[in-house]
Amino acid sequence: MNTKIEGHLPAKQAAMEARNLAETAQARAGSVRAPSVQATPPVDSLRLTGEAVGLKALAKELATPPKVDLAKVKEIRSAIDGGSYQIHPQDIADRMLALERDILK
Repeated sequence: MNTKIEGHLPAKQAAMEARNLAETAQARAGSVRAPSVQATPPVDSLRLTGEAVGLKALAKELATPPKVDLAKVKEIRSAIDGGSYQIHPQDIADRMLALERDILK
């Protein structure tokens, strides 16, 4: 009995290895996939610093229009029209300096 060895696998084993090789190639290519796995939802958290909270409050305050005393506006307007409105430059300068001091604190 002579057996010739040519380096080839028997037909049945070669077919199985070819099928395994094809399945591996398909899995790499993405055509055959395992069932999808649901991702866990990310857990986000946010904590504002004291400055951020202060800025948020300031933005809210600035978003609302200030209340205007219409009676005072009418009084000043009529004083300007009548020429009786007095301007006090020293008071204006003092208030500007006080504002500047407050800003620099």
